[in-house]
Order: sequence, then structure tokens, then C-alpha cells
Amino acid sequence: MELFKPMDLTGESVNMTEGDTEKVKCLIIGSGPAGYTAAIYAARANLSPVLYTGLQMGGQLTTTTEVENYPGYPDGITGPEMMEHFKKQAERFGTDVRIGMATAADFSAGNLIVTIDGNRKINADTVIIATGATARYLGIEAETKYAGMGVSACATCDGFFYRNKDVAVVGGGDTAAEEATYLAGLCNKVYMIVRRNVLRASKAMQERVMNTPNIEILWEHQAIDLFGENGVEGAVLVKKKGTPGEEIVKINIHGFFLAIGHTPNSDIFREFVETDEAGYIKTVPGSTRTNVPGVFAAGDIQDPHYRQAVTAAGSGCMAALDAERYLQERKK
Repeated sequence: MELFKPMDLTGESVNMTEGDTEKVKCLIIGSGPAGYTAAIYAARANLSPVLYTGLQMGGQLTTTTEVENYPGYPDGITGPEMMEHFKKQAERFGTDVRIGMATAADFSAGNLIVTIDGNRKINADTVIIATGATARYLGIEAETKYAGMGVSACATCDGFFYRNKDVAVVGGGDTAAEEATYLAGLCNKVYMIVRRNVLRASKAMQERVMNTPNIEILWEHQAIDLFGENGVEGAVLVKKKGTPGEEIVKINIHGFFLAIGHTPNSDIFREFVETDEAGYIKTVPGSTRTNVPGVFAAGDIQDPHYRQAVTAAGSGCMAALDAERYLQERKK
């Protein structure tokens, strides 16, 4: 029985029949800064990398309008343009970039088998996992409407665009506290929208928030909508939702930052690759090696702290070098 013919990005089909398993030297899963950088280095090392883009080609950066903090772009660049540059550079050195999503993995018995789109199996000598982490959102319709127009999940990435303006941060944990204090150094005023009547952040971070004069905490508030003509101009909140004292409140803001956590895209690997409690893949300190020989992790999938394009790219470089050295050691 012949399966559908997967397409690479040149439009050429790849012949596969049921039961066939393709053998590759280096398989890269994910097409953000980590995946593409790993591909550039792996291709230059003659590892003939095959990269599958995943559901969101280009990763989270494709949802960002302007990128101004990545070295080499003095005038800034849009996220989609930047990722297109990464892809072209990877392809220039011979990376086989394919559209497809990893849906299962089997790293048992010394084999590294990854299933693509539910029916195509890849047997790889090395696997670089660069599937990233997905920001959590509230689930309100306005988050989609104003994506890239005032809604952000990364203050370090986008805070610069809101200098001397009023913004809001949703969340009460360490991430929210860090985002709020960072934004307070740029913005006129920062509202922290906190669902509970206490912060979950560590004591040190709570003290930092409390001692920052232009941060105002809106206790027991939840965002239910955003408004604005050509971007976010304000938020609609409900105070003490579900209680007799429930009250609708509106605040005028230009930036709405989500800081309620990220979900690492590691589900299909967790049976074999060690992760922390949140699902981030654990790597050997100072490397991208996982507990499974030949499997490496790069980018946000193993980084719950920085989550920047430049740090992801750096770890992608490390992963390719680690994979090359692993293959060299196996030859000895």
C-alpha cells in the first residue's frame, strides 16, 4: 500500500511505502532559531540534516512583528522575515527542510525512531529536539485579534515598543513579577493583573515588585476583553469574578503581556527523555546532551529561563556540534 507522498520545500515528493523507514544521519525537529541554527552547523559538518518544520514553521518568532534585539539587524526585522533568512541559509548548505510534524518517538533498544505525521518513520543516528515551548494564553478572543498589535507573551522581546506608555502584565508568579519589573524600567506605568489576593512569586520577587513605584497590582482581577481601533488601547477586567461584589473595570493600556507560563512541546519524548516537572527537557550542564545517547535538545524546549531567539540559536549551534562529536566518537 502506498502512502501519501510527503513534500519537501522544493515541491518534490518523497517516495515512501508502508513499512518503510528512512535512515538519516541527523534529524532536526523544529524550525525556530534553534532548529535552523542547528541545521546550518550540521549541514556544514556534512551531517546531511533533515529538518521537519513542525506545525508552526519558523516557531514563535513568526508571531512577532518587529525583532530589534537580535544582533546583525541594526534596523530591526520582522519575525517571519528573519526566520525566512534562517531557512534559506540552512538550505544553502544542504539542509533538507520538510513540512511535517513529529507525532511519536521511540528511543528504545538503541534505536532513534521518530514518526512524522502519524505514518512516516525516520531512523536517525542523531536527533536534535528543537520543538520549543508554547506560551499559555487566557483563551479570550481578543488575544488573537490583537496578536502582534499589543498582545505579547515576552516582555524582553517586545517591551521596547511600549516605552513611556502604560501596560499590563497578567499573572502573579515569578515570571509575571520579573516581566513587570523589567517593563517598569521602560514604561510609564505597569499594572499587574492578579487573579488571587496574593502573589505566588518568591518573597524576593514580591519585594522587588512592591518596591517599584510605577507598578500597581490589581488584586482579584481577571481580564475578559481588550479594546482598541488599530491595536490595544485598553483592557476590560472583572474584579472578584463570580462573587456578589463582582465589578467591571476598564484600564487604558497599550501593551498586554501574558506571563502565566509556557508549555514545553515535549509530550511525545517524555517516555524516553528526562524532563523536569514542567516538561522541559533536562540536558547535561554545559551541553545539549539528554539522558538518551544521540538525542540532543536545543532552544526553549530545554530553557525555561531566557527564552530568547539569540539564546535559542546559540543552543542550536551547541546541539549540532554535540551531535557531530557524538558521531565521531561512535566511529572510534
